[in-house]
Amino acid sequence: MNRIWRALFGLLCTLVLVFLLLPIAAIIPLSFSSGSLLVYPLPGLSLRWYQEVFTSPVWMRGVTNSLAIGALATALSVLLGTLAGLGLARQRGATAAALKMLMLSPMIVPVILIAVASYFFLAPLNLVNTYTGLVMAHTVIAVPFVVIPVLTALELLDPNLLRAAAACGANPAQAFLRVTLPAIRPAVASGALFAFAASFDDVVIALLLAGAHQRTLPQEMFSGLRDTITPAMLAVATVMIVISTLLFVGVQRVQRQGRRAVVLAA
Repeated sequence: MNRIWRALFGLLCTLVLVFLLLPIAAIIPLSFSSGSLLVYPLPGLSLRWYQEVFTSPVWMRGVTNSLAIGALATALSVLLGTLAGLGLARQRGATAAALKMLMLSPMIVPVILIAVASYFFLAPLNLVNTYTGLVMAHTVIAVPFVVIPVLTALELLDPNLLRAAAACGANPAQAFLRVTLPAIRPAVASGALFAFAASFDDVVIALLLAGAHQRTLPQEMFSGLRDTITPAMLAVATVMIVISTLLFVGVQRVQRQGRRAVVLAA
């Protein structure tokens, strides 16, 4: 009887997975269509839409902006998230719980509220329609993705290691560089990948804060949806799917390396 239930559960999971992936799977072949209409069967195969995307100054500006803003937001979120994790790991009680909730609130609050709040905060500072303002807003939504894995890694870290380092004459800075940082490095790398994905995929904040020169790739796609959908947009979507997949594979690889390091240390 248990085998039957397990088989039914596996079948149900497979059907749900196919249902979720089917729209994505339908997009990719259309991006290689030789025609201008989104129809099946394909009239032919061609790379014309990818050529159009990679030779278009509009699309390439969006790619450049997304990569640059994502990289800067990731760097800031790794710095702030790691420091926040180090501080929260040493706190206990109601105050620590409140601080954790505050740090993780950007993951809970709807992103439209964060975008509106960021606009009203940055507007008096003349940071709307600037790269600085967009990076700051993306850092806000990216920091929690660093805090969670770093804080988890710190809570799993054996405190006796730091005591042993201190007993050997290491000062706090040396103990952090030689003991703590190597132990949490996989968590930091995993958080950085998630933070970059959060910034790279954002469109709501960009719509409110980005100017004509700061338009990101998702923002260009959203704007194009209001005009007309062409296979060129599906080519951009395919590129974003590839980037997201690579980020996911990177996260899985970092997590496997972290688990392997824990096993070897044990």
